[in-house]
Amino acid sequence: MAFRRAAKRTILLGGGAVAAIYGVSQLSTYKKQTQHMFVDAAEPLKLLHLDELPSRESQLCALQNTKEFDVLVVGGGATGSGCALDAVTRNLKTALVERDDFSSGTSSRSTKLIHGGVRYLQKAIMKLDYEQYMMVKEALHERSNLLDIAPHLSAPLPIMLPVYKWWQLPYYWAGIKMYDLVAGGQCLKSSYVLSKAKALELFPMLKKDKLVGAIVYYDGQHNDARMNLAIALTAARYGAATANYTEVVRLLKKTDPETGTERVCGARCKDVITGKEFDVRAKCVINATGPFTDSVRKMDDEKISNICQPSAGVHIVIPGYYSPDNMGLLDPSTSDGRVIFFLPWEKMTIAGTTDTPTDVTPHPMPREEDVNFILNEIRNYLSPDVEVRRGDVLAAWSGIRPLVTDPNSKDTQSICRNHIVNISESGLVTIAGGKWTTYRAMAEETLDSAMKAHKMKSSKCNTVGLMLEGGKDWTPTLYIRLVQDYGLEMEVAQHLASTYGDKAFDVAKLAKVTGKRWPVVGKRLVSEFPYIESEVQYAIKEYACTAIDIIARRTRLGFLNVQAAEEALPRIVEIMGKELKWSEQKKKEELEAAKQFLYYEMGSKTRSEQLTNTEINLTPADVDRYKNRFHKFDKQKKGFITVVDVKHVLESISVQIDENTLHDILNEVDLNKNGQVEFNEFLQLMSAVQKGRVSGSRFAMLMKTAEENLDEREAVSVDRSGGGV
Repeated sequence: MAFRRAAKRTILLGGGAVAAIYGVSQLSTYKKQTQHMFVDAAEPLKLLHLDELPSRESQLCALQNTKEFDVLVVGGGATGSGCALDAVTRNLKTALVERDDFSSGTSSRSTKLIHGGVRYLQKAIMKLDYEQYMMVKEALHERSNLLDIAPHLSAPLPIMLPVYKWWQLPYYWAGIKMYDLVAGGQCLKSSYVLSKAKALELFPMLKKDKLVGAIVYYDGQHNDARMNLAIALTAARYGAATANYTEVVRLLKKTDPETGTERVCGARCKDVITGKEFDVRAKCVINATGPFTDSVRKMDDEKISNICQPSAGVHIVIPGYYSPDNMGLLDPSTSDGRVIFFLPWEKMTIAGTTDTPTDVTPHPMPREEDVNFILNEIRNYLSPDVEVRRGDVLAAWSGIRPLVTDPNSKDTQSICRNHIVNISESGLVTIAGGKWTTYRAMAEETLDSAMKAHKMKSSKCNTVGLMLEGGKDWTPTLYIRLVQDYGLEMEVAQHLASTYGDKAFDVAKLAKVTGKRWPVVGKRLVSEFPYIESEVQYAIKEYACTAIDIIARRTRLGFLNVQAAEEALPRIVEIMGKELKWSEQKKKEELEAAKQFLYYEMGSKTRSEQLTNTEINLTPADVDRYKNRFHKFDKQKKGFITVVDVKHVLESISVQIDENTLHDILNEVDLNKNGQVEFNEFLQLMSAVQKGRVSGSRFAMLMKTAEENLDEREAVSVDRSGGGV
């Protein structure tokens, strides 16, 4: 036993020595580079900074009435917004257009990590791949910068890597230590090794069998859609003409008098809200459209070959009790070799991602097989005490990762692991590939290349260390002032502070008095989430145009719980309708569009299919039990239950539920949507509940609770009462 321990220690020290030699060899150069970057960024920007965000209408006017911009960026995701911010802070006249909402695509559907890429570093070392190593190195620098410039939206997150074989412990430890060393002075916190007992103490949901220990390392986590929006809003405050729901219909071209070739000189745009078309002229057009890269490139040259290789990544959200509050988990060896993350996020647990080829679509949908793959992988490393149920999936979404091939590469079939900047013969600048963490570096490289190709002069990049919207005056204790000054609930105040940063006070000022002793202001949209009604009003100032913008990106309700989001929708539409002067018809259209979004893109469809596609598999005793329960509501033995039946039973046990809520509860079970729940539908529900395919069913719980109350109220028999004596 003593020899075994000594051997293990030797292996650990040996692995550490190798990691140290390799890491330190790179550390000196890296520190010099990063120090130089931060010294440059320390110079104060002498730029216009608007205290008030211009309205969308004024931004559209600027797009239409400006004779010529220096730069027109197409695409309002992280990269496109980053390009616009980079350009405008170089004192370039900048425009940014997005055909949907900011972050409506891949940038809002990520794993929510700000990371260097542990697995990329592993490949770099194993294959002696310098390109991959430099990619990790760049990402770690960008990770540090992003955590600095948006402290309210991001934070370090410890991630546990469970180890189930002794030989893996020194192997993983050496790799993770290398990750720390490559980060150098920008290492968030040092990684460390845990014993089996300590690992289970910190992550009690872990499977105990064969667990040897664990390694914990640190990466960053953020609210991706809000981060993307913060970048776009910051660009707008520095003077960029920024408009969502503005689609590029075609590219504009003119003939260069010197060469006689056609050059891209702008774009024909359409306001999606009104349908009005107009031209936006620009010296340089940047294509930053992610998965839609090729569609814009073909506007320039329809014969050009595709470079985008779209890949679908599915994530699921399950209740927060599946993971500790502040500890993520990485499974580096799933059944098919992919990496699965299991992370706490917004008091829920997010798990993913898959990686499967897909077609480019503006409305990607999560597939049931991908959801089940993630659930099966979760079962592999969670304790048998934790029953992983399909019914616990509260939301699921698919994001399209825009992997690309380099058109300048000799081997055009090879996937580019990083990103590419391509400039066409007509001058269209395309930035494609990459990942969320490196959006700023990608934008810098894109603008540098664009300025050189178009022979334009500008100041150097100023975005390293440049604070994003809400970050400048944010402090970790800002939420306390919100509680004390406005009388907000602490949970609501914490949410506002971590979402809007120093702009949280503007949201609090819009909050209406509740009329209660506490909280004084701030009515919630739904009881279990800290989102309040005044956020809807403020979202319109942040260019929200639809109800989907609210539930998906200004708040994250749709990504966290589709049922809660649907419950909040009527009030959201009502507030937006009043602010934007919508007609009754427009309100109905918005409500229906948002429900369709939840149904198809946020996993509501796959969730409801768990009930529809479930075969009734109950024992005769179960059927009799549920039949008795059903007949306590269906007293006339009609074979179905209506809202009226449920209401009568609830009144008899002195329980009151709003009639609209009752309709919603029954609608969850009413598979054929005929306004009533048949006995067969009820049995299907109970069978699905037993199998774990449906959980948290309000109808099932209501029926059970009502039955128990009715049984308690039944008269006591003479035998049981002892003859009345």
